[in-house]
Amino acid sequence: MKITFITIGKTQEQYLQTGIAEYVKRLSHFCSFSFVELPDLKSAQNLTFEEIKKREGQLIFAKIPQGALVFLLDERGKEYTSLQFSALIERKQNEACKELCFVIGGAYGFSQEIYAAFSQRISLSKMTFSHQMIRLFFVEQLYRAYTIQKNMPYHHE
Repeated sequence: MKITFITIGKTQEQYLQTGIAEYVKRLSHFCSFSFVELPDLKSAQNLTFEEIKKREGQLIFAKIPQGALVFLLDERGKEYTSLQFSALIERKQNEACKELCFVIGGAYGFSQEIYAAFSQRISLSKMTFSHQMIRLFFVEQLYRAYTIQKNMPYHHE
């Protein structure tokens, strides 16, 4: 299965980059994984929040792989336990879904066009995390999902 992970802006903190790289490396044993970091908007300080979301939405649309099932990582999405998330990934694999795409929006969320196009939403927590940190949390959970499927001694339940 192919999995694409789309984010807005670069991961700036070295410790987060190191953690993300470690889990991306680990994921290579289970799936074809690509991490797409879209650039921050130039001159965004001159734009309204809605204009920022709309422009970021255009960048996101351009990078969504054709035919991929898209999940928005959104605070209003459905929450899963690690076991439930693993089961979701496994179910999509069994349904012969060839590609999944997970997307984190910018600091102000997603545009209405993105919400209208993609109804699948996942929340990693009711808490709010920085867009930088959530990248590491997500790739770790994706790795955890695969180790659960393979009955590897990573997840303890």
